[in-house]
Amino acid sequence: MIAGYRIAVIASSRFPICQPFAGGLEAHVWHLSRNLAAQGHEVSLFAAPGSDPALGSGALTVRELTLSKAATSDVSMPAPAFMADHHGYLSLMLDLAKYGADRFDLVHNHSLHYLPVAMSPLLSIPMLTTLHTPPTPWLESALDTTAGEGTRLAAVSRHTAAAWRPVADDIVVIPNGIDTTRWPLGPGGDYLVWSGRITPEKGTHLAIAAARKAALPLMIAGPVSDSRYFQAEVLPQLDDRVRYAGHLDQEALAEVVGHAGAALVTPAWDEPYGLVVAEAMSCGTPVVAFARGGITELVSTRSGRLVPADDIGAMAAAIPAAMSLSRQGVRAHAKRRCSAGAMLRTYVTLYGNMIDESRNRKDDRLLRTPSRLRSPRPGDEHLCADAATGHHIEQQDDPRRSPVRGRRRASA
Repeated sequence: MIAGYRIAVIASSRFPICQPFAGGLEAHVWHLSRNLAAQGHEVSLFAAPGSDPALGSGALTVRELTLSKAATSDVSMPAPAFMADHHGYLSLMLDLAKYGADRFDLVHNHSLHYLPVAMSPLLSIPMLTTLHTPPTPWLESALDTTAGEGTRLAAVSRHTAAAWRPVADDIVVIPNGIDTTRWPLGPGGDYLVWSGRITPEKGTHLAIAAARKAALPLMIAGPVSDSRYFQAEVLPQLDDRVRYAGHLDQEALAEVVGHAGAALVTPAWDEPYGLVVAEAMSCGTPVVAFARGGITELVSTRSGRLVPADDIGAMAAAIPAAMSLSRQGVRAHAKRRCSAGAMLRTYVTLYGNMIDESRNRKDDRLLRTPSRLRSPRPGDEHLCADAATGHHIEQQDDPRRSPVRGRRRASA
């Protein structure tokens, strides 16, 4: 492996990359940045102030915006958080367009904001965007407007790649990975665990219902991301059988998960990946999960049980079989499917390929005689969209190929 890449990592401008993590995306960026730095790469991180200094990475400034009284009182003034995000990402991308080639070899974008993708054609260095979510209107608009130029795309699961099929057909799948040494084998126990962001789409209340039906205690851990939901659906159900451990750091959470007999995973939406599944399995804790989204790519009969979405009865009925599984076998499954090492090797290989392709294109432009302009030909003004083809989850031979379906460039 060639060490020493200079990598700008773009995360959320609202959440610092530190423990306890705001969500799975922040945990993923923390692990990736930490492991890249440990391998000798120079990592510079764009995230909210307060990110973990122990990551071994530099910082890219999140520009703060102070608007005039006239601007803030204008009828077009959006929510302050929206403006703060807009200004932060706009400033970052303009800085990268102007100075990025002097400081970095590659940009790795993990943000959910549209501006990094929309402005990526301005960069003179390659950018990789990891798709952590299903399509959003903002990101679809950015990809459509740029015709996919400026950034390569990676998805965290086959399910997520397929969800982006109407927008992009050149996506490499790189499943998220976890550091299994930080999620060690635990002894198990007689209670169930549910972990994650406490929001309606994560279905905390469904886990409570399943645990009560199975007549087993439940430990809940994670940040309260939706306080109204927590107050209405979770807090009233807490008692000596259903307890809330709080928002735990990684080490404390691994302790709670490792001492559980099984982990319940109850998404009310199609999970793009399912980081809590990988974490539980690494601790040897079998998973009982609704069969939704990327979760189906992680859980097998050796590591847990998948049940129909929203079926509380089926989840409760599957718990005893899951708890009878070998914890060593569950952990072995996690190490095969979810290791950070495999993820890191794949990303670094892709970085190298993208950097080489970018440099070769620049060399080619320097050596090649500029092409002459030709007169427009009939039909150039209205290029027909290609018919829908199969979804390709692979790297294309031609790195200049637009990853946006239905777009074709006119030849020079």
